[in-house]
Parts: sequence; structure tokens; C-alpha cells
Amino acid sequence: MKKLKKISIALIVLATVVSCGDKRTRSLQYMPDMYVAVPYEPNGVEGVNGKPSNLEPVAGTIARGHVPYEYANTNEGYELAKNTLKNPLEASEKNLENGKKMYGIYCAVCHGKKGDGDGILAQREKFNGIPRYDDAGRAITEGSIYHVIMYGRNLMGSHASQLTTKERWQVVHYVQLLKNNLK
Repeated sequence: MKKLKKISIALIVLATVVSCGDKRTRSLQYMPDMYVAVPYEPNGVEGVNGKPSNLEPVAGTIARGHVPYEYANTNEGYELAKNTLKNPLEASEKNLENGKKMYGIYCAVCHGKKGDGDGILAQREKFNGIPRYDDAGRAITEGSIYHVIMYGRNLMGSHASQLTTKERWQVVHYVQLLKNNLK
């Protein structure tokens, strides 16, 4: 019991001396890993091509909320989508309403509110030659509209990052409604 008392007093004195010592000199570090950080690579071991290995997705995985689009960004892909791709959504009032809303945000500035190619940017001559939806030479279909929204075409850029898959199809419904109203 006396030994335990002596050891505890010695530890208390040692702790006091260490903690209350000279503040200008470096003191004793009990756990140096807590004071000095070990420089680890934040993204793990370097992977292929100098990219961190934990950022490479597993082959064949699909990101959450992403629907794969299997048509290539080529003229052949455009023609294939134009001839075979069909809208999976029904042309309900709700879908047309949201399609009109998205069209007003992303499309009307160039294509016009009626789809006649007379949007505000065309009126200000920022972009010339924006075609009407009912142009006979274009013969747009559900698939061609969706493909152009996905990848863009000519001066029009892709809107895939701004619209979800469902919103794109809703815009397709609304564009077809505008096309039919122009005739």
C-alpha cells in the first residue's frame, strides 16, 4: 500500500513538472501521433493513370438515379433513336404541364413559346436559323427530340445535365404538342 502511495505521488509530481514546466521549450509528448499528423494520401492508393483508385467506379455499375442511354452521339445514333426510340410516359395532363414548365425554362428562349423558332434569343439575333418544329425537312419524332436533348445538335447544346430522364420525356410530349399545333 505504501508503494502504491509513493508511485501515485511520484506520477502526480512528474505530471505537474511536465505540464507546468518552461512554456518556451518543447515539452514531452505523451502520444506524438496526436500532435504530428501522418501524411496519408486522402483518396487512398494511387490508381490507374495517376487517378485515385477509390474514385474509379466498378465496371458495369450505374449511378443512383441515372438511366443508361444506349444510343451513341453520332449521326447513326441519331437516326437509330429517331426511328426506334419511343416515349415511355403517357401524354397525361400532369406530364404535359411539367413538360410545358421545363420547356419554358430551357427551350423557349431559342425555340419560342409556340415552337416556331422565334424565341427571345432569335429575336435579338444571338442565334440565327432556329428551325420550326413543323419544318417538313426535319420530320422530328419522339426519339429524335429526346436524342437532341441528350446530346445536342448543331448549335444546340446538351440539356442532359439540367433535366432528369422523366423531365426530358415530358418535354418531348410538349414539343410534339407544339409541333401538332403549328400545322
